[in-house]
Order: sequence, then C-alpha cells, then structure tokens
Amino acid sequence: MMIIPIEDFFDDIITKMMRGHRITEAELSAKTGVPTDVLARLCRGEFCDADALKKVARALDLDVDALTIAASKAWAPRMVSLDGLEIFNAAYRDMRVNSFLIWDPETKVAAIFDTGTNSLPMVERAKQLGLTIESIFLTHTHNDHVADLQRLDAALDSNVRKYCNSTEPWPGTEPFDEGAEFSIGNLKVETRTTWGHSPGGTTYVISGLAEPVAVVGDAMFAGSMGGGLVSWDDAWKTNREKIMTLPDETILCPGHGPMTTVGEEKRHNPFFAGEF
Repeated sequence: MMIIPIEDFFDDIITKMMRGHRITEAELSAKTGVPTDVLARLCRGEFCDADALKKVARALDLDVDALTIAASKAWAPRMVSLDGLEIFNAAYRDMRVNSFLIWDPETKVAAIFDTGTNSLPMVERAKQLGLTIESIFLTHTHNDHVADLQRLDAALDSNVRKYCNSTEPWPGTEPFDEGAEFSIGNLKVETRTTWGHSPGGTTYVISGLAEPVAVVGDAMFAGSMGGGLVSWDDAWKTNREKIMTLPDETILCPGHGPMTTVGEEKRHNPFFAGEF
C-alpha cells in the first residue's frame, strides 16, 4: 500500500486562513497579542508556543484542538483499501500530485480521474487487472492535474471519452454542467462544482462500491483544503456544503496528499472540525 504524506502542515493552514481573512502577520499579532517574532516562527512551521497557536486559531476561526494536533503531527488518516479504487502519485516540480483509477469490479469498466504527470502506471495497472478504461474525468485544469493528458489519450482506445466542467473547459474534452451524471459500468458518478481553488473545480461522487467515494481534486486535502486561488470564500463555502455534508464513510480522494474520509475530516480538519 502506497504511503503518501500529509500535504499541508499547520503553518500552511495558518497562512491559507490568513489569506482567506485578508489579514497580515502584523495585523494578526495586534489582534491576538502574540509577539511578532513568535507569530513569524509559527508561520514558518515552528511549533514554538502552544498558547500562541491557540490564540491564532481562535482569531482565524480555526478549530483549536485540530490545529494543535496538526502542529503536533499526531494525526494521519487511516490507510484506505477499497476494491475498485487505486491511487497513483507522481512528482511535479517540488511536490507530488495524485491521480486515480476507479472501476466496477463486476463489469471491469474503469475510469481515470486526473492524469498527474505520469499516467502510464495507471494504464499498465488497468491491463494487469483486465480493465477497460472508457472515460477520463478532470477535476480541474491546473497543469499538474492535466499534464499527461495527451500521452494518456494516445495510450488508450480512441473511443475513450474525456470530460471537464463547462466552467473550466479544456481542449479535447466534453464539457458538462454541475449535476451531470455518468456511469462507470454499474457505478454511478454525480458531479458537484466545488469551485474557488479554480473556476470550475469539480467533485465526482461515485456510488456502487463497498464505500462511497468522492474525487475532490484540490478542493480539499487530508486535514486541510486548497488555496482558494480564485475565491477563498467560495472555496470554503462549497467544501462545507458539497463535500462535508457527504456521509461520514465517504472516502475523499484529493489531488495531493493521502486519501481520507469525511468522518475523519469532521474531527481533524482545522477548517471544519467542530462544525458538523
């Protein structure tokens, strides 16, 4: 089983929420009474003062306990093992990016979600399992998630269909609007627009496996969320309304970092813990 480390550390969470609140280090120091040097160290990833961290969490509307656990590196989501789901993780510049192979164990029909930077291991794995890849779904079009689309397309049957949210179109793909439904053999795929990190970021909710699955792209990570590059407020809102309301057992497949579940995020994600 592939072990993938947490994508965001507590300092990433703090700085993302500072951008979301449009507050500078100097303003946050004045608001909390935390000395500027201590705050600067926290923002650099040094867990130097637990009381100061709690003050920062309260000022930024982050869950105190969840942020403290994140700073202590005392939590990681449980390993996910589900027949019909595999994660693939490839290098992209100074980080790593995920893509997913999902299939119906009964019909052996499969789909790929995002390409990452090296899609060939997914193609080889599908061959090993005797799967027929019929579709490719893009969560969003940032380069790390679509970088290998051309090579993936060339490696597959010409009848494979490629899909992308109409709000964030990509050459060679078929656009769809929120609420569109697809199938992977007997599996059902529901689309939810979880935008904010990108204009048309999409969460694909898949039912029919032993546990429900949601491929969320960069909307959320284990213990964190995406950067809200287009609209922080909408990124937080759509995550809360369209991902965190899924059943607790739903497996979340993020664009970076390990897989997690809605239930674990309700307990351990500082952006959402304590709200549900």
